[in-house]
Amino acid sequence: MRAFFVTGTDTDAGKTTVTAGLLRAFAKARVPAFAVKPVQTGCRETKDGPEAPDVVCWKKAGGEGRALFCFRTPVSPHLAAQIEGARLDVSSLAEACREAVAEEGVTLFEGAGGLYVPLNEDENMLDLMRELRFPVLLVVANRLGCLNHALLSLEALEMAGLRAAGMVLCRVAPPAHTDAGTRPEAEELILGDNAGRLAEEGAKRGVPLLADIPYEEHFSSSDGRCWDVMAARLEKAAAVLAASPEEDEGAKERLAFDRAHLWHPYTSALQPLPVREAAGALGARLFLSDGTSLVDGMSSWWCRVHGYGNPRLVRALQRQAARLSHVMFGGLTHAPAVELCRRLLKLLPAGLEHIFPADSGSVAVEVSMKMALQYWQSAGRGEKCRFVALRGAYHGDTLGAMSLCDPVTGMHALFSGVLTKQIFVERPACRFDAPYREESFAPMEETLRAHAGETAAVVVEPVVQGAGGMWFYHPAYLRRLRALCDELGVLFIADEIATGFGRTGKMFACDFAGVTPDIMCVGKALTGGMMTLSAVAATKKVASVISGADAAHGGGAFMHGPTFMGNPLACAVACASLDELCASPWQEKVEHIRQKLEAGLAPCRAVPGVADVRVLGAIGVVEMEKGVDVEAWQDFFVACGVWIRPFGRTVYVMPPFIVSDEELETLSQAMLAAVRSAAKHGGTPFVDEGVFSC
Repeated sequence: MRAFFVTGTDTDAGKTTVTAGLLRAFAKARVPAFAVKPVQTGCRETKDGPEAPDVVCWKKAGGEGRALFCFRTPVSPHLAAQIEGARLDVSSLAEACREAVAEEGVTLFEGAGGLYVPLNEDENMLDLMRELRFPVLLVVANRLGCLNHALLSLEALEMAGLRAAGMVLCRVAPPAHTDAGTRPEAEELILGDNAGRLAEEGAKRGVPLLADIPYEEHFSSSDGRCWDVMAARLEKAAAVLAASPEEDEGAKERLAFDRAHLWHPYTSALQPLPVREAAGALGARLFLSDGTSLVDGMSSWWCRVHGYGNPRLVRALQRQAARLSHVMFGGLTHAPAVELCRRLLKLLPAGLEHIFPADSGSVAVEVSMKMALQYWQSAGRGEKCRFVALRGAYHGDTLGAMSLCDPVTGMHALFSGVLTKQIFVERPACRFDAPYREESFAPMEETLRAHAGETAAVVVEPVVQGAGGMWFYHPAYLRRLRALCDELGVLFIADEIATGFGRTGKMFACDFAGVTPDIMCVGKALTGGMMTLSAVAATKKVASVISGADAAHGGGAFMHGPTFMGNPLACAVACASLDELCASPWQEKVEHIRQKLEAGLAPCRAVPGVADVRVLGAIGVVEMEKGVDVEAWQDFFVACGVWIRPFGRTVYVMPPFIVSDEELETLSQAMLAAVRSAAKHGGTPFVDEGVFSC
């Protein structure tokens, strides 16, 4: 089965005639075909219900079709629905369209007007097309200005991530006549040039001109012979649309090449874990090249808080790319970096005043470590060169960051022999949702008092240890740590790369404790997952000591400067992401997600093999008693229609904040089905077990 969306460069471009002609052409080629009008306005009431004019036209051509939502007034869908006290929304329309796709042959979905015809106050026809992700057939009205309209429409489709399957040029008005009754030569030149130029421009974009339909002087929509003529003109277009897609073969080749040559994270180059090809994404869903739709429970490793395809972020990226994509940050600055810093300072804990833009989370941690080391060098205390970190910690994959990760249970034990030896403390035993116990801070206090003279900084993931097992601990621990660092003269570094920007229910996890670290690292959700970017924020005290040093202690210049530091593209998108976050009721969204995950995952507690179930903000965790087979669990989850990638003993979700209740339910039910299946089969879920209840 194949589905296409038929749209026009504007109203009266000839979409309905083209759709009807294609139905006739498919019938002559013995290809099953069906047409659907998602929204039809100008319907006439009959004894059998509303009569959709476009459906009437299709039937006169010998085709079959139906309208999904009908309104009487012949105006835009938004206005027509409003007049009748109704409201259209893209989600419901898209669901109805998917259900209307025929099981065999070709289904044509004909839009109303052009791309930006409104469906409601916020959504338009292009939003519906993005939601459906069907290839698009663009009908172009052949008249003065058609090249402009056609190229703008193609660009809009491309920027929306949609594939244009082809164009049909359609003459919808009779030839102009002079007073003497002859056709002006200028019109013939213009319309002929339109066809040639459109074919050339389409070829550059890989969008073929499939038909050039002239004006039919004596065309009658009820005359079958006229429709045969139209079908003949659209024969090539019908053949292209009906042809078997080549995407599947291409996907197989790409996956084979990937397996032979691409090295994925935490896997073997020669015997890698299987991968699946992502072909697109929208909202909280990923779309694989085989057509599979998956609810994304990972937010692409925790960064896509706004989901995929957010218009504000996409526009910010496109605008900035056209202006200034990159420039060195040494000796130069630019508006996106300045504006990002301005926004961050309004959100960060009070007292953080200086921001160093970096490349990624791991680099941000490296920068924070270098800041701490140079701080003490500048202060004449070079012996303070070690770091205190927590067991169960994860801070990144570069050498300095790896030295802060748990040397035993972490992912970097292989390199322990060459990493700088840091000082590790048992992680806080006081759970987030339990009463704080003062004795849980004793290991940290004892260690810091013993090593304060050599310690540059304590580095922690506030409240939530992420890749170290999704461990949630009490915020009071951070208050005690802040006070002790002040007492002993040790810097406090907060790694908020995973927890920042609302994930825990607070803007930053440090906000639970009301503390300001000396240095804070942020990343991941900073750009909404659109670009790689991180930032390191420091207090005035830290910046002043480093910057005030004499030549013998660094000369006041902080010694770090990545090539892509402060990249304008990333900064512009980060500004848009923070604006999107702050303009939304993100606290209510995160709290709603928390409640839904609490209810959805609660039954997992009763399943054998489950060690713990915990939820904090938009993080839901099922901890197993034993380690999981990532490949087997991944297969099970994909069969359930979700993307969840467990690690160690931890099966968890961190969905985008825009996830729907239905999608949350799907995620929770998939996790429950997985642990139940694993309980029956020695710890590994099987795809044939419980999948259909997901």
